[in-house]
Order: sequence, then C-alpha cells, then structure tokens
Amino acid sequence: MRVVRVFNNNVLLADDGAGAEVVLMGRGLGFQARPGDAVREDDVERTFVAGGSTTPEHIAALLEDIPPSDLDLAQQIVDEARVELGPHITAHVLMPLADHLSYALRRARAGTEIAYPLQWEVLHLYPREVAFARRCLAEVASATGVRLPDLEAVPLALHFVNAQLGGGDGGEMARTFEMTEAFAAALGIVRALHGCVLDEESLEVARFVTHLRYLFVRQTRGEAVPGGGSAAALREAVRGEHPRAFDSAVAIAGLLRGRFGWDVGGEEEVYLALHVARLAGGVG
Repeated sequence: MRVVRVFNNNVLLADDGAGAEVVLMGRGLGFQARPGDAVREDDVERTFVAGGSTTPEHIAALLEDIPPSDLDLAQQIVDEARVELGPHITAHVLMPLADHLSYALRRARAGTEIAYPLQWEVLHLYPREVAFARRCLAEVASATGVRLPDLEAVPLALHFVNAQLGGGDGGEMARTFEMTEAFAAALGIVRALHGCVLDEESLEVARFVTHLRYLFVRQTRGEAVPGGGSAAALREAVRGEHPRAFDSAVAIAGLLRGRFGWDVGGEEEVYLALHVARLAGGVG
C-alpha cells in the first residue's frame, strides 16, 4: 500500500493496491510519511473503508473525537451483527455506528435524553434488528458501566437496517427513514381497505415487510422488477380470487410510485396482493 495523504501522526489515507482508498490508523503511522511512500504495514492497527457521505476526511475527523474504547466496542458490535444479521453488515457500518454510540454514551453520562422519530414503526417493522440492538445495549452497559436508555435500540436497529440498502453509510439514514414511513403507510392501506387490526408481531406481517425491504433494495440498486406479458394471466387470476387484496396491492404500488417514482406493476402487484391476502386472512 502507498500513502495518499497524511491526516496526522496516527491517521493517513492510502491506496490499497487494488485501486481503492482506505483510511489507516496506527500509533505513529503518519509520522514523517509522505504521499507516495510505502505504508509501514506492521504499524497499521485499524483499517476503515469510506463510502457515500462518509468520506476519508470525515473518518479522520471522527477518529479525533471517538475514544479508542468506544471504537473497539463498535467493532465488536459490527462483528456480532454480521454473524447475527447477515453479510450485508459490512465495514461501512463501523464509523457511523461508532460515532452514534460514542455520542449516546456522552449524552447518557451527562443525563441528557433525546427523542427519536418513528419509534413505533421501527420497533414493530424491524423485530430482528431491534432484538439484536437490545442485546447490544446490555453489552454496552457491561463494557462501559453506562446503561443507555431502552429507546437507543431504535437508532441502533436503523443502522443495521440501513446497511441492507447498500453500505450502512450514516449519511444515507434519511433514505431508511423514508422506507420505514412507506412501510407503515402500506400497512395502513391494508388496515383501511380490509377493516382489520394487524398483529405487527405475526409471521405474515414479518414476511410482508421483508418483501417490501427487498423490493426497496432492488429499486435502490436499479435492478429490474419482474413483469411482462407472461404475467397477465396470473394477474387476472389473483385479481379474480382476491379482489380486495389486489386493490390494496394497486394502492400500495401507487404509494411507492408517488413517493419514490418507481415503476411498480406487473408481477410485483401480484406478489403484493398475495401477501395482503395472507395478512387479511390471518386476522379473520
């Protein structure tokens, strides 16, 4: 690896030899180093990957403010999340998570409380991430002696949800909020059109939300949505068998089209209708 830029005596930007830039941290790593020099790789203690709005400059600035112990704790949580939640929890999650965790610890020590938006939605729409986040709070308390408020599970869970959308960059959290609001609105459509009360902890709701999450990922990545003339017969069959569920699916597709400009139709409306039919059927 070669030095690209020296931020300070302990942090520098390097070319990893494969065309990617990484932020490296190590005691004295940047001392007397110049652009173009070979990195003293034996002195590298940590490697950070930039992405999205988390630029190398932002990482370097965060490393000035985040205590090493908080960084170690965040790394432990990311490693556990990758095992528990899946490989989409990548190195991109570390710095936004460490920044949030360190700030939350400072707030808790100062006795400052903060309210988070979409508390109900996050707690009910993302049960796996919330359950893992709650276990993280216990780990944080054990490691630091500071018990964070239970509602800190909300923003922690959102970091893990955000990672599914393409990197876990904290600067993209607004997109995750938009997604969460859209999911809640979609469930609202089902309630309104079917006159039912949904059990947010049911398997049917979990499957429906999972389907919407993968739809969101596909659309965000620009992947093709299933459709075409071959779906016409199936579409009409589902419309005939589940007319109200199909109407709900069309309304949900319209919601997603209006909010995000997506072209949601064809087979996707069929899949949505089948999910809605299971949701409505499960509540009587």
